[in-house]
Amino acid sequence: MSVDRRTLLAGISAAMLAPRRARAASVTDGAGRAVPVPARVERVFPAGPPAAIFLYTLAPELLIGWPRANRPEEPEVGRITGRGNTANLEVVLALKPDLILDVGSVNSTYISLADRVQQQTGIPYALLDGRFEGIPLSYRTLGALIGRREQGESLARNAEDTMKTITQRVGSIPPDRRPRVYYARGPRGLETGLGGSINVETIEFVAQNVAGGTRGGLANVSIEQVMLWNPDVIITIDQDFAANVSSDPAWAPVAAVRAQRVHLSPKLPFGWVDFPPAVNRLIGLWWLAKILYPDLFPEDLRARTQEFYARFYHVTPSEAQIDRVLAGRD
Repeated sequence: MSVDRRTLLAGISAAMLAPRRARAASVTDGAGRAVPVPARVERVFPAGPPAAIFLYTLAPELLIGWPRANRPEEPEVGRITGRGNTANLEVVLALKPDLILDVGSVNSTYISLADRVQQQTGIPYALLDGRFEGIPLSYRTLGALIGRREQGESLARNAEDTMKTITQRVGSIPPDRRPRVYYARGPRGLETGLGGSINVETIEFVAQNVAGGTRGGLANVSIEQVMLWNPDVIITIDQDFAANVSSDPAWAPVAAVRAQRVHLSPKLPFGWVDFPPAVNRLIGLWWLAKILYPDLFPEDLRARTQEFYARFYHVTPSEAQIDRVLAGRD
């Protein structure tokens, strides 16, 4: 049995509702907005993939459905944020959610969207900070909104412990002596994340992003530019690129290819580095740290994977499933 959304959704029936407690009249979200706390939260509409994953990890029984289903039997509700938004307000209203949740950028564009949707639907709309370092606070905020404070605090502390442990160990290495990493997206490997991009946050957490000299989001680059950067390590989420790069003469001069240091990121059921950039990156940070600094991180990644999936995804993968996850294959 594969570890995918079907497996995760099957675990919803086993999730137990926590005792409900009195809550504050409003909670301040990641954008500094005062969000009214519903008297009861039993149905939550995720505005995009990061929000769906975030909610699933904390309270799977509240998730109305996924923004995009991979299988016919999965409930699909569309999305109201990001590229390819497919859910209009009529769709949202028809699903009768108690809360709309978005996790990601908290800039003025998304604040305006949240305010507009909340005003037009009358449904509280929480906008949480999707930055990697914002995960702990976002868990605490969501826990307060849905009456799961203890569970939110538990996941927040786990995230903090992960970041603290890895930061402390890597902190002994000066930033300019850390591995120079190129993040390759797409079948040609020529899309990457610039400095500060949410897509490369965990890479920049532990290494040098060779494309970090320019600030921005995702960008297309040339192979000539990659050769100028000459990264020590390449991280990719694309199976085709990972399979073909070692035999591609255009990539042959790159140091990472010569040294066979091209690593395919695990991505079942969600990417460990990106795709989407959500709480799934916590286990990905352990994976990156062990790849880049094996002597500093002797922990058993298989055990870490099983622990993470049990705690955050509510399923305990078998040894065969862990093999498949770590292989990075679909």
